Parts: sequence; structure tokens; C-alpha cells
Amino acid sequence: MRNRVAVLNVMIDVITMKEAVRKVEQFIDLQKPHLVVTPNAEMIMMANEDKYLSQIINNADLVVPDGAGVVWAAHYNGDVMPERVAGYDLVQNLLAAAAMQKYRIYMLGGAPGIVDKARLAAEERYPGVQIVGTHHGFFTKSDESEIVSSIKVCRPDILLVALGVPRQEKWLSEYSGQLEVPVAIGVGGTFDVMAGIVRRAPLWMQNAKLEWLYRLISEPKRAIRMLALPRFVMRVIASKKKMVC
Repeated sequence: MRNRVAVLNVMIDVITMKEAVRKVEQFIDLQKPHLVVTPNAEMIMMANEDKYLSQIINNADLVVPDGAGVVWAAHYNGDVMPERVAGYDLVQNLLAAAAMQKYRIYMLGGAPGIVDKARLAAEERYPGVQIVGTHHGFFTKSDESEIVSSIKVCRPDILLVALGVPRQEKWLSEYSGQLEVPVAIGVGGTFDVMAGIVRRAPLWMQNAKLEWLYRLISEPKRAIRMLALPRFVMRVIASKKKMVC
């Protein structure tokens, strides 16, 4: 039985980073398609407006709490949520495990050239990791059958898809049956960070739950998107008050 809690109607697994990595390894052992989703507050707000995205997340095989806001919301509602399992960090842990266990990785998404820089970074940081294929995310619908065929030929154990939310989740939902990949994960801007195009917040800001502030300062154009955070907090508070009443 999965241990999950609801955050604004989105079901989140109660899980640690170590447990999440182990769960992915179990999925690989089963050799059947599994979807891993990494929702933060912004994605949860999006899912509350997008029924299809909500269905995809709630039907996924593993949903980790990517974002301090998600952990806060669970705690605010009186639920247990041991720690944040950031999507970027999950990918790094999986790449490290892949280097040891010889899992095969395919990287799809990002701007042209970015995914290849991310691949080089992974190969340098995790000696022995097998990146069996890459493709940028600037493709059209007419390109998709060729991309799916390429992924199938490469036979990855883990497919990392960086197309942005909700495109990556919807793309994986559409093609998961054809891809025949044991584990598929939507990874957002992970390739940009790995490639050195975008920097993560300093560790002290991550620990202080201020990574959102660092991203806002370093990427002012995200200001409109960041409005989802206060809306998320207010909706969580309002939701709890409604339950109490």
C-alpha cells in the first residue's frame, strides 16, 4: 500500500530521497512502464485548473514532493512529510545509481545544445554512466514518431524528459505505452542546471526554504509565474479552514 497525502487534491507520496531512489530501482527491476512526477507548488496549482494534468499526477506510480511549499502544506494539514525530494536532486541521485548499476539513460528536452552539455556534465560527474541517447525539446508533432522510435531503439531504463510542465507530463502520458521504458520522469529545468546555464540557489538558501527567492532574483522574468506561490499558500489555508468548518 502506498502512503500518500493530499495537497490541494493532488496525491503526494510520503517518501524520502533514499526511498524514492530505491523505488525507482524497483520499477526498473520490474521492466514495466512507470511514471514518476515531481510536483512543486506551481504544478499543484496548475493541476487544480487542468483536470488532465491532475489525472496524470494522481495516476503516476511515484509522486515526490518537489518544493518546500509542498512539504509545508502537508505539515500545515497535519500530515507527515519527512523531507523535500527535489526533482533535480532526484535526477542526480539516479545518475549516480545508474553509474553503479549500469542503468541506461536517455535525455530528451531542453534547447538545442543544452541537452548535450548536460550529458557531458553527467558523464564527467558520474564516471561510467551510460547515456544511450539525447534529443532536444524543440520538436514538432510530426517529429514525435521518429523520437519515440529512437528511444525504443536505445532501450533506456530511465527516460528523463525536460519539456516543461505540463507538456512533459502530457507527452509521457500519451506515449508511455509505446516507449516501453521502465521509468520515465519529467525533469523540468534540470538539464539547464546541469549544463551550467541556470544556477541553483546556494545550499544555505535551499535549507532555509528560500530557493524560490533566489530564482526570482536571478530570473526576474519568472515573477508572474511566482505569483502561484502566494496563491498556493492562501488556497492551502482556505482549504483547511473549510475542512474545519
